[in-house]
Amino acid sequence: MNLYQQRASNMRRTWALIVGFLVVVIAVGYAISWYYHDISILLIAIVLAVGTNFYAYWASDKLVLSLNKARPATREEFFDFYTVTENLAITAGLPKPKLYVIDDAAPNAFATGRDEAHAVVCATTGLLFIMSRVELEGVIAHELSHVKNKDILLMTVAVVLAGFVALIANIFLRVSFWGGGRRDNDRGNNGLLIVLAVVGIVLAPLAAKLIELAISRRREYLADESGALLTRYPEGLASALEKIGAYTAPMRSANLATAHLFIGDPFGSKEGSGKGLPTGRQGPGAWIGRFFSTHPPIADRINALLSKQTS
Repeated sequence: MNLYQQRASNMRRTWALIVGFLVVVIAVGYAISWYYHDISILLIAIVLAVGTNFYAYWASDKLVLSLNKARPATREEFFDFYTVTENLAITAGLPKPKLYVIDDAAPNAFATGRDEAHAVVCATTGLLFIMSRVELEGVIAHELSHVKNKDILLMTVAVVLAGFVALIANIFLRVSFWGGGRRDNDRGNNGLLIVLAVVGIVLAPLAAKLIELAISRRREYLADESGALLTRYPEGLASALEKIGAYTAPMRSANLATAHLFIGDPFGSKEGSGKGLPTGRQGPGAWIGRFFSTHPPIADRINALLSKQTS
């Protein structure tokens, strides 16, 4: 699949998430409404489903920036950040995104927004301080690739909807325990409903989170590749990733809800530094860690970049 096909695929997945979310929430609302003989539950489900999708599309970038305590970056204070982004945006054929910074020593960055015209690129002050210009170009090219590949809308929608699924599962469990059901004398049915509710509250948020993580890991490799094509210098991004991987302390504002948006794990690298690492995590439980990780291993990403450059 080439880059153009991937962009089209991201848009299809975004709309599939939105439509699928609407269908599932309304179907669950209908089932609960039927069980309790209360049409208002279905109406509430419809309003919540539509409202959540509307918020996910129009305003979730503001929530992401707020959760990470980001502030607007000024050209005077962050001149290289501005000029590198402006130059690469022109090269990529994109409008210049809004620029934000997070006051944090941990080197990291992310992109958010609903489309190319409303994109935001945010970097930590730690990243802007330790990166050379070519390394900064690699990082910004990576983030602009998320914008151009339409990752930012897909991932923003995914995180909001995954969080809402967890909320609905929790509400459903509480209603199941507190409510009497449509057949108060049918203990077997009520007991079955409670069992299904318990299973649902465990599996629904987990399934939503796994979908979110799988999308996140896949898109990082694509953004690395696209960013290297944009700068024509994969070594710059590889070197930047090595520095990010060498920093093991977490960000002060690290948040599970937005961790997958960052170029590196905001909770700190679990790998240590750089190119000398064995590929990926080692040990008996390695596959479990990789499966639940928000990011592919830094060493794997560096190797992928450098192998494409030599091939």
